[in-house]
Amino acid sequence: MEPTEYFILILFIALGGFSIVAAVLDLDWYFQTSGAMTFVKWLGRKGARVFYILLGLGLVACGIAGLVFWN
Repeated sequence: MEPTEYFILILFIALGGFSIVAAVLDLDWYFQTSGAMTFVKWLGRKGARVFYILLGLGLVACGIAGLVFWN
């Protein structure tokens, strides 16, 4: 695997972890960004938090799966 592929997979894990932490801690500045406000309007604040936790878990899972299974 190329170093850039490792970088991308580690970036997936880091961004997923960040998304989970921001949602669990309910960080105001995170949910006031234009991208997050779209989901807050659609799902409400609590629903957006659940969405971002699930998104983070998906990113972390993809990153770990890529590191484990991609040869």
